[in-house]
Amino acid sequence: MRLDPVVGAAIAEAYQAAPVRDERAGPAYAAFRRETARQYHFLVGRTEFGGLGVTVRFVDADPYPDVTSMVDDVRRRRLLKVWASAATGNPHPYLSDPENDMFRAVHDVFGHAATGCGFDRHGEEAAWLKHRTMYSPLAVRALTTETRGQNCAQIFHYGGGRFPPQKAALLPASFSHPRPARTGGPATAPR
Repeated sequence: MRLDPVVGAAIAEAYQAAPVRDERAGPAYAAFRRETARQYHFLVGRTEFGGLGVTVRFVDADPYPDVTSMVDDVRRRRLLKVWASAATGNPHPYLSDPENDMFRAVHDVFGHAATGCGFDRHGEEAAWLKHRTMYSPLAVRALTTETRGQNCAQIFHYGGGRFPPQKAALLPASFSHPRPARTGGPATAPR
């Protein structure tokens, strides 16, 4: 999986232009929140009841130097450490810290660990592509902002130097589809 830098830059531009909180995004974020909670309960649920039995610990700093360390913890120890939302100083305008923490956990396992791909632009694209299959089309719109949008802004707008402010808005619908996204036209209008 490779993220085209032209598409990545267009996604970053759309993310930067989006409002911090757009009320029109509410239904997508409500679906995203519900579906993320179900995924989290499956992740931490006891194996004898059909869950994966992974213990999740929220920590105050980035816990893993690379994806290999994270995957090893999940596979060998059934443990996932997640950098807690409250510790990042970057609050979410729609999700509570515990809801955002649940999302970070499920995205790390069902996106990154499931693909074995890291946290560079190509690994983030692969994780988004894999994890989007677990969400409804409505929730994918929010997932795209949360993953593809934020990561492209971090990489293409900030040069990887800082994490962008979190937003609850919808990017153009073409960015929520795995096929090559259109990059022409107004970047801020939801489609």
